[in-house]
Amino acid sequence: MRLHLIGLILLAGIGAPALGQERQPSVERRVDRLEQQLRAVQRRVFPNGNVEPEVGEPAAPGPAGPGAGDALTSLTQRVDALETQLRGLTGQIEENGHRTRQLEEQVARLRTELTARLDRLDPPAPAPAPVPVITPDEPDTEPPVETPPEPAPAAAPSVPGTAEEAYNAGYRLWERRQYAEAQAALEAAATRYPSGRWLSWTRNLQGRAYLDDAKPATAARILLANYQDNPQGERAADSLYYLGEALTRLNRRTEACRVYDELDRVFPAMRDALRRLLPAARRTARCSSQ
Repeated sequence: MRLHLIGLILLAGIGAPALGQERQPSVERRVDRLEQQLRAVQRRVFPNGNVEPEVGEPAAPGPAGPGAGDALTSLTQRVDALETQLRGLTGQIEENGHRTRQLEEQVARLRTELTARLDRLDPPAPAPAPVPVITPDEPDTEPPVETPPEPAPAAAPSVPGTAEEAYNAGYRLWERRQYAEAQAALEAAATRYPSGRWLSWTRNLQGRAYLDDAKPATAARILLANYQDNPQGERAADSLYYLGEALTRLNRRTEACRVYDELDRVFPAMRDALRRLLPAARRTARCSSQ
């Protein structure tokens, strides 16, 4: 019986270090996994940074014995530190994502409000009735601002082969004050060539053709759409200017002044021709001085 108890004590003494050795590799694997996760999170939060986890180097493995408990305690502390950092970085990712979503919502809301405000400036109008062609003898009440590329000397073909030729065909009709024909030609050009740099020119001149044809409501719809659909177009600033003129003719002077403010704010480097005409347009709309 005595020998049996001594044997059990010896076996327990041998088994205890073995248990510590089995638990230590498990904790070390846990540390390695957490460090890899932490580095992945840090690369996501700080793509251009060089941030390393603020934890100590792993302790060199030593022989099992009285110091095994200290090594295990050190590994456990490193695990706790890594978990704390990982939670902090994860929270920062979530906060950044929340801020990004808030900014996107604000931009979308501002765009919607601007669209709604401009839509209120242009009430639906009945379909225009055919209007007789204005003769060239009728005086022009406003100075021409459009400065298109030099039209081709030859007559435009019945079916223009390029967007530029289609625009020039409509421009020649507008220049001869054949506004109804110009409106139809420019609509056909925009339908046939719905993209490219000439679309901004075509829609702007089409709006001007309706404005010169004493149809400011239709002109306002076309000019507003040209600015909204292609704000970077080469004639987006012109469309804003003539939208303000159309609103003035509709006796919506307050909205016209807001459009002129928008023109001044969005296009500080507008064409000189528009810059020269803007003060007179503001006076006509009775805008307050800035």
